[in-house]
Amino acid sequence: MMTNRKQINTVVVAGATGMMGRQLVKLLLEDATYQRIIVLVRRSMGISHPKLVEKKVVFDNLENEIDASVLKDADVYCTLGTTIKQAGTKEAFRKVDHAYPLTLAKAALRHGAASYIIVTAMWASEKSRMFYTRVKGQLEQELLSLGLPRLVILRPSLLLGEREDESFGDRATDTIFRLIDPLLLGPLARMKAIPSKDVAQAMVMMAHEGEAAVEVLESEMISLKISKRNALSRV
Repeated sequence: MMTNRKQINTVVVAGATGMMGRQLVKLLLEDATYQRIIVLVRRSMGISHPKLVEKKVVFDNLENEIDASVLKDADVYCTLGTTIKQAGTKEAFRKVDHAYPLTLAKAALRHGAASYIIVTAMWASEKSRMFYTRVKGQLEQELLSLGLPRLVILRPSLLLGEREDESFGDRATDTIFRLIDPLLLGPLARMKAIPSKDVAQAMVMMAHEGEAAVEVLESEMISLKISKRNALSRV
């Protein structure tokens, strides 16, 4: 655990209304360490809490809408993400999954944020032949080049959880992965689907416990981290 990390009272969350973001905000509101939870949203989350601050933003103009009053000494969590189907075009997808997170990271660096913690995807690589993972990989490389004081990247496999706009295809995929989960052994274990709440918990744990300036957690390491935590909590 870091011994030289000063007390962080504020967090900023982008992507708070998505499946992952909702889980994350719930955990952050329960975390006694944080006193102010600022969520960057297009629309209200519809919840009320003494620690919750909703800041409505236009993400296309994000760099002009947030400053040091929001980001200074804050842990910044990014769970922004969509699918090409939801976005409608590859260009729209790239805006949500690449441009917005990168703009947020640059603002975090410029205005003195303590850390930047983001969820990308398994197999993220700028050299990937798949558009989705290639965009995620390109984002990672650009984040790494910024020189953030602390950068944590989590690369989960398929996320399990309740989606606000869940389709039949989403439910079918979740069911299939749950069925084949026991068969994914050895090298295939890293492909196991992972609950979104576990990834959210790992994000918070990394903010509190991390040491290195840059850390990357693959899906199996996220699961292992949560398993160890759960085992210790039962002792």
